[in-house]
Amino acid sequence: MDSALFHDPVVMAVAALAAAVMGVAKGGLTGLGMLAVPVMALVMSPVQAAGIMLPILIASDGVSVWTWWKSWDMRTFRLMIPGAVAGTALGWATARFVSDDAVRAIVGIIAIAFFARWLWQTVTRSHRIAPQHRGRAAFWGTVAGYTSFVSHAGGPPYQVYTMPLGQDPRTYTGTNVLFFAVVNLLKVIPYFLLGQFGAANLAASAALMPVAVVFTFVGAWIIRRMSAGVFYPVTYVLVGTVGAKLLWDALPALWG
Repeated sequence: MDSALFHDPVVMAVAALAAAVMGVAKGGLTGLGMLAVPVMALVMSPVQAAGIMLPILIASDGVSVWTWWKSWDMRTFRLMIPGAVAGTALGWATARFVSDDAVRAIVGIIAIAFFARWLWQTVTRSHRIAPQHRGRAAFWGTVAGYTSFVSHAGGPPYQVYTMPLGQDPRTYTGTNVLFFAVVNLLKVIPYFLLGQFGAANLAASAALMPVAVVFTFVGAWIIRRMSAGVFYPVTYVLVGTVGAKLLWDALPALWG
């Protein structure tokens, strides 16, 4: 990894922006989280960006879990986490064979389709609260674990299952925080074995961590003041926007 990058003030400014975005996302505006690695990838390789971001994610997870302590729905967590473990293992096994761009394209398509479905239901006023379902939870938990491992993009698959449950914003956010805190811890050893924790990356992670932690509290402050009527539309729009960005980034590389 190129440690000289981190002597460039432009690189560090962009990286700090990405850390702030990740912090706000971990505070509760979860759709924003997937923008962090693409923002950092503007000034460095996506692989290096992902390696730098994981320790920051884990530090922010610690703050988020403390902030939303016991706000989670353990049934949702228990239904989804076995799939996430399987998806993380699958991501590790196939990391050398599946390109990041292919994963971004898949996640982007899922996110856009999910947003389009919500928009159609809003226009036709056909929204329905979905019940818990073991099979769907296992499937989307697996997809979330896999895409989180490969490109820190587990949000949309997780949201496909959880958002139709109609949980109040506090419970939704707390469950999301707990789920991805565990998933990110699961990624540590595989990422280390894949060589993503070099000295330059860890130094950059340490420098950016305070930014992410501060903005985690900012995100939590915003969410605590949002009603469900505002929270869900904002979150759906973020999911659709991030999906479009992922697809936009991936398609030129895949077509090229």
